[in-house]
Amino acid sequence: MPGFTPGRTVLHRNTRRGRLAFVRPVRVVGDDERGLLLWMAAGTPSVNEVTLDGRGARGMSFVEWATAEHHMRHGTWKGPGILMFFPPGADHSVWWFWAADGTFDGWYVNLEERAARWDDGEVAGIDVVDQDLDVVVAADRTWAWKDEDEFTERLAHPEHYWVADEEAVRAEGRRVIKMVEAGEFPFDGTWTGYRPPPEWQMPAVLPDGWDRPVVR
Repeated sequence: MPGFTPGRTVLHRNTRRGRLAFVRPVRVVGDDERGLLLWMAAGTPSVNEVTLDGRGARGMSFVEWATAEHHMRHGTWKGPGILMFFPPGADHSVWWFWAADGTFDGWYVNLEERAARWDDGEVAGIDVVDQDLDVVVAADRTWAWKDEDEFTERLAHPEHYWVADEEAVRAEGRRVIKMVEAGEFPFDGTWTGYRPPPEWQMPAVLPDGWDRPVVR
């Protein structure tokens, strides 16, 4: 599939067993041999899977969540602007975070099944499967695993969980950690001073087609 044009708005969709977990519109910063680079602005419209009483997956035990009824709730991304990088053929993405004063604050390694692209013409995007275990990397490249308890809890229920190979997830994390410790791209300072073009305005609503069938 041809690369996405810089400046284009596409959809970043997290999926679970063929269902949408969240959908957020993002801007394409670049798309080349290094990978796909996306910008998500603060206040971006978002839709998230919640239970009928409005709770998210972290608001209850995993079994309770997995066996509950769900629906999609519209809202907005409450976090800061984030730069997200999806290396080709890799089972992770890397996110850049900044403090309120604009100082680079560190990276977040999101372990996930490699992004599946789709393009319907008027709307396009990537579908990923978040594997829950992550690595938090400070600006000085010190690092720590994140959400190990959540990962372990969910692995105990393979009939509901979307991660089939625990060791493959951990191995991907260890591979990226070696890159972090060596200061290799993208943990070499690349894009730590990034600022989106001022004319990039976030969309007011999600485009039609945001709920098209999951691509996996």
